[in-house]
Amino acid sequence: MEINTENKTLETQQIEIANFTYDLPDHRIAKHPLQNRDLSKLLIYRNGEINESVFNQLPEEIESGTKMVYNNTKVIQARLIFHKETGARVEIFCLEPLNPADYNLAFQATQKSTWKCIVGNSKKWKSGVLSMSFFVDEKEYQLQAERIQLLEGAQEIQFSWNHEELSFSEVLEQTGKIPIPPYLNRDTEEGDLVRYQTVYSKFEGSVAAPTAGLHFTDKVFAEMDAKGIEREELTLHVGAGTFKPVKSDQIGDHEMHTEHIQVTAESLRSIAATKNGVIAVGTTSVRTLESLYWMGVKILTKAEDPKLLRQWEAYQLPKNYTVEESFQAICAYMEENEISLFNAATQIIIAPGYDFKVIKGLVTNFHQPQSTLLLLISALVGEDWRKIYQHALDNEFRFLSYGDSSLLMKREIVG
Repeated sequence: MEINTENKTLETQQIEIANFTYDLPDHRIAKHPLQNRDLSKLLIYRNGEINESVFNQLPEEIESGTKMVYNNTKVIQARLIFHKETGARVEIFCLEPLNPADYNLAFQATQKSTWKCIVGNSKKWKSGVLSMSFFVDEKEYQLQAERIQLLEGAQEIQFSWNHEELSFSEVLEQTGKIPIPPYLNRDTEEGDLVRYQTVYSKFEGSVAAPTAGLHFTDKVFAEMDAKGIEREELTLHVGAGTFKPVKSDQIGDHEMHTEHIQVTAESLRSIAATKNGVIAVGTTSVRTLESLYWMGVKILTKAEDPKLLRQWEAYQLPKNYTVEESFQAICAYMEENEISLFNAATQIIIAPGYDFKVIKGLVTNFHQPQSTLLLLISALVGEDWRKIYQHALDNEFRFLSYGDSSLLMKREIVG
């Protein structure tokens, strides 16, 4: 049994990323969102067949009693642009908090907060403290950035500000910019503050939007509620690693980024009790749901570090537990440790060979060639990903973050 599992893992690790490419012309990348969120095109893949609709008709495509699971993370204005006295521009991109390390505490912090950051034009910042002015109630204050130490692929930066009551979250609102994806090849615009955010976003922490959710409106939700399509939320803070290209020839040599999960016991019980299956809204929701299943398995099998799922663990852990058993194990763990919110971290990579345990389908946009997100799509629908993407290219679908949407139902792969 162990040899079988090892062989299956090795097969997945030996997948060549070059086999997951397609020609994406620049003009097919949506540089701006549509005026109306829910008027994007919707590709529907079910039982090997492809159909087209409009996103506001999504409730017609989903059975009543289905549980739709949403990632309620909120994008922060994570790009801070400083100018030295020489005029040199230095951009600091906040990735994740270090002190305090908890997201909620980091955003509530007053006077100082330390973050893991990427620094652009770092060679121009050899020493000293960077500073920028901002105004609150017409009074001027200063935000300062001090380099503490170099980290692997990043830097530790301490931010401080001379307003005793202002939280770091409020400072970012005054000084930062929304970090729209680099492939849009344009500066952040005022409209991005609203449109690069889902209408149900709640908890700050992401540096990239869970873009599958950008299409939803209150009207779509009302129609889903009327049909008896259930809703549940959880939180996965999306890191800059979501844009990290796969540079290795084989995916076994690609290092996945870490993303942080928050979920309540009530949400876990609600998802586990679903009678008609789970459809995830976005790849971040997929990674969260599937990671939670394996974390429950780690608790059941008394494995080390149950609140951390490493990149390949999902391919090696026992697969004979139900979702109910797994999620109940997390709830019991929370009760035993007297915690109301399960905070965890995942590095999961979902690629062909992965055994989905929680979801039966996915609402998602169209992803970049040779990306880990395209590997996830292939794991869900098999080789039909090529047919799906070719149809989208042939029929004028808009691609990537501000592009059109799809509803993909899991294809059962024989063998």
